[in-house]
Amino acid sequence: MALTGKLVLLLERSGADIVELGIPFSDPIADGPTIQAASYRALSKKVNLIKIFALVEKLRKETEIPLVFMTYYNPILKYGLGKFFESCRRTGVDGVIVPDLPVEESGELVRLGKKTGIRTIFLVAPTSTKDRIRHIVKRSSGFVYYVSSTGVTGTRRSLPADIVKKTRLIRSMTAKPVAVGFGVSDIKQAAAVSRIADGVIVGSAIVKIIGKGGGRLIDVKRFAAGLAEAIHGRK
Repeated sequence: MALTGKLVLLLERSGADIVELGIPFSDPIADGPTIQAASYRALSKKVNLIKIFALVEKLRKETEIPLVFMTYYNPILKYGLGKFFESCRRTGVDGVIVPDLPVEESGELVRLGKKTGIRTIFLVAPTSTKDRIRHIVKRSSGFVYYVSSTGVTGTRRSLPADIVKKTRLIRSMTAKPVAVGFGVSDIKQAAAVSRIADGVIVGSAIVKIIGKGGGRLIDVKRFAAGLAEAIHGRK
C-alpha cells in the first residue's frame, strides 16, 4: 500500500491528469493477465476496501489529483452500496468504474453517485449499438470510457482500425469527455489516440512495469512522463 501511495504521487508529478486505482477482486473478468496478476498479489497481502479508503484519505493530505476506482460489483455489494459511496465521499474518491455492471442495472449506483457527488463512469464497447451508446452516455458522469478492443485489458501491438470512427460516433452523441482505454500500450499509440479522444487511459503497460522484479519507480516515471508529453504536447 505504501508503494501505491508513492506511485500515485509520482504519476501526478509525471503529468497524469487522473489516476485510476484498481480494487483487487478474485474474479476480474474484464482484466487480462497483467492486471489479474497484480490483483492476486494485492489479495495475497490482504488488501481490501477498508485499507484502500485509508490510503485515499492519506493521499488527500498531499494531492488533489482526481482519483477513480476501477472495481467490480461484488466488492461494492459486500461492503454495502450506501456505505461504499459515503466512504468515497468522505475520503475523497472522485469517480467509480464498475465494468461488470450492465448499465441497465445501474440505477441504484447512479442514484447514490448523484447523492454523494461521485461520478459513475460507464463503458462503451466496440460492439455497442447506437441506441445502447445513447443510454450509456446519458448514465455516465465525469467522462465516457470507450473500450477500444473487444476482450480484456492488456497491451496490444496495434490499435483497432475502427477506433477513429467509433470514437467520433460517441463524441457526436454527448458533450461529456470521451476517454479511450483497453489496449493503449505505448507512447506512439497514446499520441495517436489523443488526436481523436479527450482522454487516453493506460493501465496494463504501467502495471507491467511495476510488476517486474527489477521494476523501479524511475522506470514508471519515465514511461508516464513520455505518455504525458506525447498527449499534452500535441495540444
